[in-house]
Amino acid sequence: MKLGRHLRAAAMIMATAVFSAALWSQSAVTIRVDASQPGALISEDFLGLSFETARVLPNPDGTYYFSAQNEHLVALFRTLGIRSLRIGGNTADRGTIAIPSHADIDNLFAFAQKAGVKVIYTFRLREGNPHQAAETAKYIMERHGADLKCFAIGNEPNVFAAEYPKYRDEWKRYAVLIASPAYAPDAKFCGPNATPGRSRWSKDFAEDFAEKGYIEFISQHAYPGGSGRNVKDQAAAREAMLSTRWIDSYADFSETFVPAVKAKGLTYRIEETNNFFHGGAEGVSDSFAAALWGLDFLYWWAFRGAAGLNFHTGDSVAAGDANNRCHYAVFTTSPKGYWVRPLGYAIKAFDLGSHGRTVPTVVVSNAGTKNVSAYGVLSDNGDLYVTLINKETRSVDGDTKVLLQGIDAFFDPEIVVLSAPGGSIAAASGITLAGAQISEDAAWEGKWKALPSESGNRQIVVELPAATAAVVRMRRQ
Repeated sequence: MKLGRHLRAAAMIMATAVFSAALWSQSAVTIRVDASQPGALISEDFLGLSFETARVLPNPDGTYYFSAQNEHLVALFRTLGIRSLRIGGNTADRGTIAIPSHADIDNLFAFAQKAGVKVIYTFRLREGNPHQAAETAKYIMERHGADLKCFAIGNEPNVFAAEYPKYRDEWKRYAVLIASPAYAPDAKFCGPNATPGRSRWSKDFAEDFAEKGYIEFISQHAYPGGSGRNVKDQAAAREAMLSTRWIDSYADFSETFVPAVKAKGLTYRIEETNNFFHGGAEGVSDSFAAALWGLDFLYWWAFRGAAGLNFHTGDSVAAGDANNRCHYAVFTTSPKGYWVRPLGYAIKAFDLGSHGRTVPTVVVSNAGTKNVSAYGVLSDNGDLYVTLINKETRSVDGDTKVLLQGIDAFFDPEIVVLSAPGGSIAAASGITLAGAQISEDAAWEGKWKALPSESGNRQIVVELPAATAAVVRMRRQ
């Protein structure tokens, strides 16, 4: 019965080729896509996850979470399209947590190879040992270099090194030793991995180390909602997450470091992120609002040249010197594998529509100022994907009609829909993508549905209910 309701909701989304102005109500949004001007290529490893270093250590029974034998986790990474795995978090610099051994590292990289991901590996900086880090770097490069993206040195170092110059000098001491001929001369690094409030450290880091030749990308953390502990009103927080105020904050945040990074010819990655830090906010970070937010957040950064995002996740995560339940988790452990949370569905929706180059996608008219976002991607084989996100949290005058223009060279439109039961942004379960859920064993049987159209159409109308997202695929003839 539950699946039937989702299929009926998906069936509400229709397309038509009627040009009459009489069609449009006050809820119409017109979007023009210009596939003739493809822009930046979205990197194949754009989608990433971030885990605590402590998760690399063996379980009490001696087994490993990150292991080639953890078939459900391998399958889930592949189902979601995850291509980057960052190991770090606060436990990377927590003195009470053991530094991973060679056996721990071998299991991590065996998993990475089987899952098809590249690893960002963090060394301990706070009260760490540069010679121990260098020895570990040599071990990783010699045995697992093909599955390594780069090394990070320290996690959110501004927490324990209040001034940037102090951190810079200590980071350089580690990097010079690690990259020396005796250890790992081909090593690549990222940094500074600072908290959102110290994003200017990324600007300074780019200016200090761009010329060294061993910087893979500038890495920065982002949690636009601040601390989850400060959320007192769940409903208000869900609304805020989908508001234009949050989007405005991305632009302000980006301006503090991205121009300097690009000026130095470097790329950047948000290698630890989620909606609220300290493990998120219950009833908010684990709701369908997080899925709509996450999908929009991914595209916002992709369209501004980011090399990728790594959502911090796990059954629990470090918050300062303690561990918190992870409300913002992409997925959590279940008896038969893993439960995919709402944010995980956003990641899968992005995976469906993001393989290719960005194309200009502009809202040219928006009667009633609907809170709708649109992003176009031109794939390598010439297909056009347009992702639509309706962040209106309730329907006032019916479904929002979205008119896609500039698509005259594309035919055979198909669609998948991301929705929650009853269109509720508070929903924490029952989420579907293309009419299907992702099962505990990582199986997903979602199907593209044809949109009705006629030969010679030059525009498509998508009726998009509130709190819904969709990916439209069109083939070039």
